[in-house]
Amino acid sequence: MAKSNGTAGSGNGKERNRSEAIREALAQNPKATSKEIIAKVAEWGLKVSPTLVYFVKSKQNQARRKAKRARIVEESRRTATRDPVEVVLRVKDLAREVGGIQNLKMLVDLLAE
Repeated sequence: MAKSNGTAGSGNGKERNRSEAIREALAQNPKATSKEIIAKVAEWGLKVSPTLVYFVKSKQNQARRKAKRARIVEESRRTATRDPVEVVLRVKDLAREVGGIQNLKMLVDLLAE
């Protein structure tokens, strides 16, 4: 866990954690460079190193990737089949049944309306 340097926070009576301050600055300006984040946090009276900024950014990216993976896994669980090859083969069989891929496309377009 990151150390707090003992400076007051945003007026709520709590001490501000340096990592929390970096996350807050990133939330205000997600496209900011590390130097801009350091300057913004310095305005709040905290001194942070570029290494800490990079670390916090990497942890945020890691959390985003993990959430994306979890979302994809959940979506794949909701689908009826887990094997995409099986789905393609079933679509090809259905296309043969209705007289070819063009007819299948026409049917799908009619259903989409």
